[in-house]
Amino acid sequence: MLTKFETKSNRVKGLSFHPKRPWILASLHSGVIQLWDYRMGTLIDRFDEHDGPVRGIHFHKSQPLFVSGGDDYKIKLWNYKLRRCLFTLLGHLDYIRTVHFHSEYPWIVSASDDQTIRVWNWQSRTCVTVLTGHNHYVMCAMFHPKEDLLVSASLDQTIRVWDISGLRKKSVAPTGDEMRMPQMNLQMQVNAELFGAGDGVVKYVLEGHDRGVNWAAFHPTLPLIVSGADDRQVKLWRYNESKAWEVDTLRGHTNNVSSVMFHARQDLIISNSEDKSIRAWDMSKRTGVQTFRREHDRFWILAAHPEINLLAAGHDSGMIVFKLERERPAYATHGTTLYYIKDRYLRTFDFATGKDNPLISIKKPITAGMNQGPRTLSYNPAENAVLITSDVDGGTYELYTIPKDARGDNAPEARRGLGTSAVFIARNRFAVLDKASGQIHIRNLQNEVTKKCAPPCSTTDAVFYAGTGLLLCRSEDKVTLFDVQQRLSLGELSTPFIKYVVWNSDMSSVALLSKHAIVIADKRLGNAQTIHETIRVKSAAWDDSGVLLYTTLNHIKYCLPNGDSGIIRTLETPLYITRVDGSTIHALDREGKTRAVQVDVTEYTFKLALLERKYEQVISMIKSSALCGSSIIAYLQAKGYPEVALHFVADEATRFNLALQCGNIEVALQAAQALDNKDTWYKLGVEALRQGNFQIVEFSYQKTKSWERLSFLYLITGNLDRLRKMLKIAEMRGDVMSRFQNALYLGDVREQIRILEESGQLPLAYVAAATHGFDEDAARLKDMLPEECVPALPHKSSLIVPPAPVLKEDNWPLLTVSKGFFETLAAKGGAAAGAAGAPAAAGAGAAAAAAAAAELDETELEGAGWGDELDIGGGAA
Repeated sequence: MLTKFETKSNRVKGLSFHPKRPWILASLHSGVIQLWDYRMGTLIDRFDEHDGPVRGIHFHKSQPLFVSGGDDYKIKLWNYKLRRCLFTLLGHLDYIRTVHFHSEYPWIVSASDDQTIRVWNWQSRTCVTVLTGHNHYVMCAMFHPKEDLLVSASLDQTIRVWDISGLRKKSVAPTGDEMRMPQMNLQMQVNAELFGAGDGVVKYVLEGHDRGVNWAAFHPTLPLIVSGADDRQVKLWRYNESKAWEVDTLRGHTNNVSSVMFHARQDLIISNSEDKSIRAWDMSKRTGVQTFRREHDRFWILAAHPEINLLAAGHDSGMIVFKLERERPAYATHGTTLYYIKDRYLRTFDFATGKDNPLISIKKPITAGMNQGPRTLSYNPAENAVLITSDVDGGTYELYTIPKDARGDNAPEARRGLGTSAVFIARNRFAVLDKASGQIHIRNLQNEVTKKCAPPCSTTDAVFYAGTGLLLCRSEDKVTLFDVQQRLSLGELSTPFIKYVVWNSDMSSVALLSKHAIVIADKRLGNAQTIHETIRVKSAAWDDSGVLLYTTLNHIKYCLPNGDSGIIRTLETPLYITRVDGSTIHALDREGKTRAVQVDVTEYTFKLALLERKYEQVISMIKSSALCGSSIIAYLQAKGYPEVALHFVADEATRFNLALQCGNIEVALQAAQALDNKDTWYKLGVEALRQGNFQIVEFSYQKTKSWERLSFLYLITGNLDRLRKMLKIAEMRGDVMSRFQNALYLGDVREQIRILEESGQLPLAYVAAATHGFDEDAARLKDMLPEECVPALPHKSSLIVPPAPVLKEDNWPLLTVSKGFFETLAAKGGAAAGAAGAPAAAGAGAAAAAAAAAELDETELEGAGWGDELDIGGGAA
């Protein structure tokens, strides 16, 4: 048994898999319903409206609905998209044990301790029939997946099979034949009203259990029923049109059997019990093939996924999602040939021609049980031999020499032995990790031991091929590179628990695969990079350019030599990559079928070219490919290539931010003109000021109506003509502070006096006039002031004169922004007219901005230089 997901919670009484998504519902004894993503291992949602334990739960096949039934006598229908209960169905008079949707009709069947089974129409929200006949608690009831049948199990020690074809005829729209006989339909309806409904009729009563029956279930395709009861037995029943009979009894459980079901894809019966065990039974041999036990927890419920090979079981302290055996095929790739095992045959697949041929038949060991099929395969091209390992007897290997004329019909004898790992390490030698002695045995092709050596670490539990005479030895938390000849450790690397090892074609790089991580290293285990995954890693293969392609449960991904990774495409079902050939990925699926998947490798080819500094290839890909998207842009920004990202971007806001990041002020100006919002112009002004590009700074300040900043800019650049314009604009806007500030910058004392006088600041106006030698104005202002309000003049006062500019030019470049390689190359190739824009055109844009400001007349307060509409107050003409 392979546990895939486990939860800790209150006792789980009900379970249901979603048919498409990786979700499972668990209803708890505490009254809570949990919705889990078993692939990610996360709790998605919880629903808490029932009062008391919730024993029944079921997902609808196609609608975003699930139904629950609890000890509060209520059946609730929920919409998981809306995350709420839609309505409650009332009618049962005691605990509700199970609820189950019909696969086709809008029906729910419920079983209750009130000794009845009810069928509800969830669309009309009504009870359409009540099935009576059991004389004790009804523990379970469910529809047949295809036929008009319903099975129920009760503590009255019986299983009943009900014919509900009458209910279908009554509830579902009549067919053409029925429409032609309205009189007969009316007669049937009258009879039903007078003598009792024929909606659900008992077809068979199955008796044979000595105690109450807890569970009964139909086989999905065959006329079989399986049941489990408090007599600790599992019984198999068969039925036909006229009768039903007991086929066999499966004994082994030591306490009440809680739940039992047929496996959806194999000839197995799965049961669980209060004896704290789950058992798998062979349906044809009627024997137990596998048992899984818990120490302290009784099992209560089983559920099977309708599509994939997954099961779930609920127990006293949570639930587990599991499968009975591995689905990963054993395979090895050599050159253009894939060697793999399918249906007990060793087969080859030629990647070049697409031919698939069986080579030899592989016998199944007598002692092999569940989950003990071939685990790994190692191929020796020199001797045309294969080594196959499995978990039989705690770990065994089989050595087969493939005949030259092998066509699948012969079954050569294998040389067998015990060992947890076995791999070829030379043309006529293979290494086996002997579990009993804890040593590595080197054997020849006659299976004779030629050498023994102790592994580099006492806790070594597996060995992998690492080149001729070399092994990778796995310990608890590390991998060691071991030279068998010299008995010497050549390297060591701390890793998670490694499951698989994948070398590239020239053995220069290795990928170490664990459940949730991949470690990439060189041949001496140096320069290690680790990629962490939340979803399980399934397989990997290297392409010819040194990129690792790997699969998780639901994605094909790539990993570059520096550890950068990304998604190539989504998978519907897991695949195991066998070879990467350009844009074609060859893989095996869980059925052992070869698959060829076409993928787009542009993204990782581009990133690899960037990593290896192949800039001409990067530019070529920018020109020719449709590579774009926010992830590529974010990657280029993170790696310090914003100027490259600029070539991909059509969105003006992103272009603007990238242009600022790489200091391309011309492109930033173009983007700002397209966006034309205040925040963008402000950011552009800051960057332009950093670079000393006064023309664009001026343009930005004009667009944002930053009057104070603009005035100060004109002051430090000595542009007195523009300062006078600013003074007049401030006057028209009625902004006294701005007028005085501009007059101060200009050194225009008469204007300062006028502003102070107009604003009622007569003492300050008098001081300014007297200090600066305007005697007439000073005398006039003194007469206007009361004698006690005339201020004393400061001693040794001097004139405030604006500083003379040091340099008066169009721009004052304080910062040199060098053009990147890509911009230079793009300009040479004529590619600059794309997203980045030609520098000359951009420069012309900047010059146009300056010209717009220079030609502006102070009376024209609309236009490109100052924004479209200026808020200048009541002084506007």
